[in-house]
Formats: sequence, C-alpha cells, structure tokens
Amino acid sequence: MQIGYARVSTLDQNLALQKDALVSVGCEKIITDEVSGKLAKRYGLEQLKQLLRPGDTLIVWRLDRLGRSLTHLVEFVTELEQNQVGFKSLTEQIDTTSPSGKLIFHIFAALAEFERNLIVERTKAGLAAARARGRLGGRRRKLSFQQRKLAASLYRNKQHSIGEICQLFSISKPTLYSYIGEFAHDREG
Repeated sequence: MQIGYARVSTLDQNLALQKDALVSVGCEKIITDEVSGKLAKRYGLEQLKQLLRPGDTLIVWRLDRLGRSLTHLVEFVTELEQNQVGFKSLTEQIDTTSPSGKLIFHIFAALAEFERNLIVERTKAGLAAARARGRLGGRRRKLSFQQRKLAASLYRNKQHSIGEICQLFSISKPTLYSYIGEFAHDREG
C-alpha cells in the first residue's frame, strides 16, 4: 500500500498542494500533521508509524515534510528500511525501493554521520581549549561555595524538608542532590 504523509508548520499554511501531489501518485491513505517539524511529538507521524506494514511505501512531497534534520530523517528512513517499508520523496526524486534510490539515501546517511562526527570533534576541541585556559566544562554553579555547603548542611541536619531547602535557595531537587553529593565527605562522624 502507498501511504502519504503531509505536514504544514502553521494553521495559515495549506495541505492541499501536498495532498494533491500524493493523490496523483496513487497514495491510498494520507496522514497529516499541522505542527512544526521541530516538535518531537507529531501525532500524525505516530499514527503513520502504527499504520505502516512490511511491503508498504511511505511517500512524502518533500524531505523536509518528514524530518526535523538530516540526522532525524536518516534515522527514520533507516527504521523504515529495517521494517521492510519503502520510502519515496517526490520533489527530490528519492525512491528507496530502487537500487539508485537506495544509493542516494545511503550517501545522505554517510553525510549525516560525517556531520555528527564533526560536531563531536568540534566539541572535544572546544572543551580542550577551555581546559587549557583553566575553565572546566559544564554550567556554572548557581550558588556560591558557601551557599552550596549550607544547603547540604541543612539537608544533613534534617531540620528542613527538601522542598523547603529548594525553595530557600531557588534550586531544583536534582541540583540540591548534586550539592549534597559534593559535600558528602564533610559529614561529621
């Protein structure tokens, strides 16, 4: 079965162009979303995943209608391939049900992996440069050393609830727990 997927980012946009293109190539069903592609939760996309079966082909009008990024798109189409579902993009003329379409898609996958590796390399180089300048990675602490020590002490003395301590210092519970761990060696024996 050929199943189409169409998405627009805002209510101002119209799905008609995409739907017409999908119907013209023989899509028997068309699933739609009217949300930003950046959102991880798209109900139409979730419905589509439940609907697709081995032997089906998913068709989109354009690649950017399906994926938030090249990486997301590659992951999604790889998942389709593992489930024996074909993929076609009408505008880019990609068709993973043909050998040449698979080749093009694998080139995209290689580019996405290359991009991920570059990001990892840049991040490592940036952290190394920061350490060389004496700066440790990570977010700066919200509280001073003395405030963190006091928060941990209030917790250990059990005179205040966790909620009270968090409210007093305007911090979250996980942040409080990290401060408690930081000063665990200060426990009086």
